[in-house]
Amino acid sequence: MKKTLLLALSLTAAAYSAQAQAPAAKAATTAGPAITFEEVKYDFGSVVQGGTVDHTFKFKNTGTAPLIISNIGVSCGCTTPEWTKAPVAPGKTGTIAAHFNSAGKMGMQNKVLTIESNATAGSTTVSLVGEVKEATTAAANAAPGMSVTDTTPMAPAAKDNGKKVKEKVGDSKLKAKVK
Repeated sequence: MKKTLLLALSLTAAAYSAQAQAPAAKAATTAGPAITFEEVKYDFGSVVQGGTVDHTFKFKNTGTAPLIISNIGVSCGCTTPEWTKAPVAPGKTGTIAAHFNSAGKMGMQNKVLTIESNATAGSTTVSLVGEVKEATTAAANAAPGMSVTDTTPMAPAAKDNGKKVKEKVGDSKLKAKVK
């Protein structure tokens, strides 16, 4: 009797497990358009204040109908998106390029892009995350064409003579007159 009951329970559990796995296999392709990203969050690490971050999010239409992105909303005017404007056929890929300008920003950042499309799941989001660090004196004095991440000290330009300069070093504020 115990063996029969145990066998019946085992068969019931196996049948339930098989049914639970069947819908997952069908979920790979959605009826209608569907957008699936390779990554939904890009951690850019850190950038010096005033620097920029560019990243391209790649996506695939995993649905059965063409996918059309109608608009991309951003959480801040400091982030500018560009995207594949043409309909993306089922099984094909597209891109969303995000450009973040850190001017006027400081500390941890989470810039969200909201993708509005005809996908059956509705709108979706991707984000750029990272930290904006204070610009150093060397970066502030960088010559035209020099990367803001170059920390090589530079002498003040001749035209700065007689100018008052304010700098913050650590927790101290420095004031000086350049001669």
